[in-house]
Amino acid sequence: MSTTTSLQWLVVPDEVAAEPSRDLVGGKAWSLWRMRSLGLRVPPAFVVTTEACTAYFADGHMPEGLDEELAAGIRFLEHKLGRTFGGSERPLLVSVRSGAAISMPGMMDTILDLGCNDTVEAALAAESGDPDFAAEVHRRFTGFYGRLVLGCTEDLDDLPDTTAVRAAIAEDVDATVPADPWEQLRAAVAAVFESSRSRRALAYRKHYGIPDDLGTAVTIQAMVFGNLDDDSGTGVLFTRNPVDGTREPYGEYLAKGQGEDVVSGRITPEPLSYLAARWPSVHAELLEAAECLDREGRDAQDIEFTVQSGELFLLQSRPAKRTARAAVRIAVELVDEGVLEPDEALSRVTVDQIRTLLRPEIASGAADDAEVLVSGVPASPGVATGLVVDTPEAAQATPGSILVRKSTSPDDVHGMIAASAVITEQGGSTSHAAVVSRALDTPCVVGCGAGTVTALVGRTVTVDATTGRVYAGELPTSAVDESEDDDLRRLTEWAERAAPLTVSTTAVLEPVFDADATAIDDLGEKLPDIPAGTKSVRGGIFCAPDGVRAAIDAGVEEIVTAHRLPVLLAAVAHHRRIS
Repeated sequence: MSTTTSLQWLVVPDEVAAEPSRDLVGGKAWSLWRMRSLGLRVPPAFVVTTEACTAYFADGHMPEGLDEELAAGIRFLEHKLGRTFGGSERPLLVSVRSGAAISMPGMMDTILDLGCNDTVEAALAAESGDPDFAAEVHRRFTGFYGRLVLGCTEDLDDLPDTTAVRAAIAEDVDATVPADPWEQLRAAVAAVFESSRSRRALAYRKHYGIPDDLGTAVTIQAMVFGNLDDDSGTGVLFTRNPVDGTREPYGEYLAKGQGEDVVSGRITPEPLSYLAARWPSVHAELLEAAECLDREGRDAQDIEFTVQSGELFLLQSRPAKRTARAAVRIAVELVDEGVLEPDEALSRVTVDQIRTLLRPEIASGAADDAEVLVSGVPASPGVATGLVVDTPEAAQATPGSILVRKSTSPDDVHGMIAASAVITEQGGSTSHAAVVSRALDTPCVVGCGAGTVTALVGRTVTVDATTGRVYAGELPTSAVDESEDDDLRRLTEWAERAAPLTVSTTAVLEPVFDADATAIDDLGEKLPDIPAGTKSVRGGIFCAPDGVRAAIDAGVEEIVTAHRLPVLLAAVAHHRRIS
């Protein structure tokens, strides 16, 4: 396939000289194009566009002509690698991944090792010389397909072989995984389309105000195998620490595993130092690529990678989801590095993130004699107190509750959004629970060990996700002073220069309109009329973005509030919109 001009539903990043539209190919495929254009090693791929997804939902079936284009895309991969899809020698296996234009980590489906059947398993065994590897690939694929395409709800991960997985699927949904790789591929693409309308995806988009009609692209990429041999593995690297924002590589590596093992949290991987000790040259190449992507992206990056027989492959790079603390630190440091101007740094931090940072902390000395129930990896900092529940439905039904799970999956997202904190028995700092909690700015402690669910459910606890400890009962908290934090102080100075009004802790200008009697929860319904000639306003209602906008539009020159920076950021954002 030497050109893509005749394709309606597909784009081949390898063959596109100009930057493809992120809205058309999704963030994942766009990142593949970008990494390849930077000279980094990326497995070849093609992408089914978001337009195909839109047509799928509009028509209720796969778009006309897509089957033929999928065949053309597979021929491209076969030619590129000298392999055959479904072949009895040198078989080609692919991953089928979602790729929305706006990153939604962990919300939609991924199917690995697609194209496997009994014939392909035998071919993999002959090529690798390792029948156990080939059998494991087949078992994994059968489980992926059973869950994500056929809708099997049984736990298939611990079943010993493909025969057992097939039997469990047949018993649960009375269906079988097709042997025909083309049938597998068509059904997998449809399943990824459908996952964009799943409950978890809808809940995530609603929480972040993302439109529901954007659809998803589907990236189909040649497999590289982190579970091939002892010189193989998989991992996730953040170019900057997503918890506190420090400029240091942060991530995990799992020897002889596949990417889903790390993300799912079912297996706790090793720190990146393990990779540095085991394969120094691969580790050095990874850090060099990370530095390149951080620099070119002008932001912290979340990089997925696989090592196959000692060779590094990059699978994705995207702006890293980060905690509020990390967002502030990274924005300030990018200014210090000359990457951003202060005005752009202000746009990298949200009002909600600053409010999160200003939430109370455990009071000094309060935890000294408190009972520690469990401890784990601090994955997303913050403090929360509440009743522990063990299902996402219970978290939704119990305001302020704390969700504890063995590990989390995309099906838990609605409960994670509702919970005041998340705790897991398994997983590390790049697991699903950790990444999604950081995106939500929800306190999260992962990897607390077996028995955590039983030990905590039904109890009232205090989670200190900054230290990774969970205490019995409710501990006292104390307020945070934003003026004592150097990064917040610098952001405040920049925001003061850019804001169209003054924000003070005590009123300087007269006359003052005091709206403290108006509840912030009623904003939008009871936003008070500001009397003509008012110079200064105070009250909780004027600390929210709608209140800030109303004050600016009324010609107010000063807002009085205890915490200045969130109001300044809201004022700067509104000023940019109307300028």
